[in-house]
Amino acid sequence: MNTGRPSAFSAELADRICEEIANGRSLRAICSDPSMPGKATVFRWLAQEDGFRDQYARAREAQADALADEILDIADDGANDTYMDEDGRERTNTDVIARSRLRVDARKWIAAKLKPKVYGDKLATELSGPGGGAMLHQHELIERVIVDPQDE
Repeated sequence: MNTGRPSAFSAELADRICEEIANGRSLRAICSDPSMPGKATVFRWLAQEDGFRDQYARAREAQADALADEILDIADDGANDTYMDEDGRERTNTDVIARSRLRVDARKWIAAKLKPKVYGDKLATELSGPGGGAMLHQHELIERVIVDPQDE
């Protein structure tokens, strides 16, 4: 009886892995489940199975969207942002707020890497002319002069 981790590729396992990823779980967390293949096995499947590689890539893009949804949930959840001190005064729980900020920033970074056209930083390219001003159809005339060395 084989009770180890699965190592043979199956469409069912591939579907489960991709569904979990699309729902926002990390591959590390998925592969920590003893009923799932190890990360090395998944990477081997990605190298060998074209269909799985495409499915996995789509799941990673969907994961970016799931992370964006989580960012909204984290940002909107203020349940533990304050507490009552021993004198009955409401206080701000800066540790909880800092942890929420870290959770949001981590998800923003990962989403930007997974789906940069949607969640990445936008870069603007600007050309400037002389004196730092805008370049407005500035043209320079370049003249080509052929000099005969015998004329000198």
